[in-house]
Amino acid sequence: MSNAARNICFITGSRADFGLLIWPMRAIRDMPGLTLQIVATGMHFAPEFGYTFNAIRDEGFEINECVETLLSSDTGAGVAKSVGLGVIGCADAFTRLQPDLVVLLGDRFEMFAAAQAAMFMRTPMAHLFGGDVTEGSVDESTRHAISKMSHLHFTSNQASTQRLLQLGEHPSRIHTIGSVGIDNIRRIDLMDRADVGRAVGMALGDRCALVTFHPVTVEAGRSIAELNELFGALKTLDPACRLVFTLANADSEGRALNSRIEAFARSRPNTVAVASLGQTRYLSLMNQVDMVIGNSSSGVLEAPSFGVPTVDVGDRQKGREHAASVFHARPESGAIAAAISQALQRGRQATVNPYGDGASSRRFAEIVANITDFRQLLKKSFYDLPASGMQQG
Repeated sequence: MSNAARNICFITGSRADFGLLIWPMRAIRDMPGLTLQIVATGMHFAPEFGYTFNAIRDEGFEINECVETLLSSDTGAGVAKSVGLGVIGCADAFTRLQPDLVVLLGDRFEMFAAAQAAMFMRTPMAHLFGGDVTEGSVDESTRHAISKMSHLHFTSNQASTQRLLQLGEHPSRIHTIGSVGIDNIRRIDLMDRADVGRAVGMALGDRCALVTFHPVTVEAGRSIAELNELFGALKTLDPACRLVFTLANADSEGRALNSRIEAFARSRPNTVAVASLGQTRYLSLMNQVDMVIGNSSSGVLEAPSFGVPTVDVGDRQKGREHAASVFHARPESGAIAAAISQALQRGRQATVNPYGDGASSRRFAEIVANITDFRQLLKKSFYDLPASGMQQG
């Protein structure tokens, strides 16, 4: 094996995945024998989403390649074309960077594009958060597809590990490390309540909720109807309750949702909508609110570590393991309002989070560093489960 440092290339396409990748990136950067590379793409370069590529630099990282893919469209055709641009752009970036390992997180279409480029260029891939389940989103399909293209897996929980085994991934390639998002919570220097209020442009008051609603991308047209049901439930709250919306991602129908969210924020007192808070402000806000409402994965993955209850709306996160502080609600205003009442009755309290202990990034970097030959990972065969582990039909 060469003594030259090996290039570990992370792909980041949005504020959400970058926030989760901060500590894995730092762990790789600090690991002897490894060189960190970053390819920024997707939503990071869109002004409507807050030019979040600046957040990457603010965290002390260098962006090695910029791959602009986002079209001014949130139709299915527009997203499909963005994937095509991403494949071309990532192929060019990988040609210049010559990564030894490409790291992908989750399920978004930017990751799907990068995975296709790396696969055809015979570049080994590591996938974080494979095996998770989100039945109400097209991301369910892209996540499993990325897993099948990848050669090394880092899962957030044992159930996800089992699903990867069912997909035919070899046990030696799968490492259950927990959620890297918990690492942020354990290490970040959180802002106090007054500073958070100034950051979002509104004092938080006695009661406050963080609201995020992303497109439900499996069925066209469903997202707007479900958002309207959420608005109906929120209108039952005391007008003195502060609501802080973070805007939706650049998925199909995302822009249509955001225009309605911004209109609702203008019409309701004590309500603001922000494009992007950044990791520190977002987690600091989560640490201060009385509840998290919507369909973001952060309500399931990170919120329990703060002891804050979550009202999870609809099917977007359906199938994920969840803590006792997560209350699922059908996307109907009455059901959402009932779940909000349950969440407020539970209140903030210490909660066991099933997604890890805050040491996931260290585990990830150590496993990567101990692999002597990434090219050997390319030799991949389908792993058949033992007959005893198969269900009889």
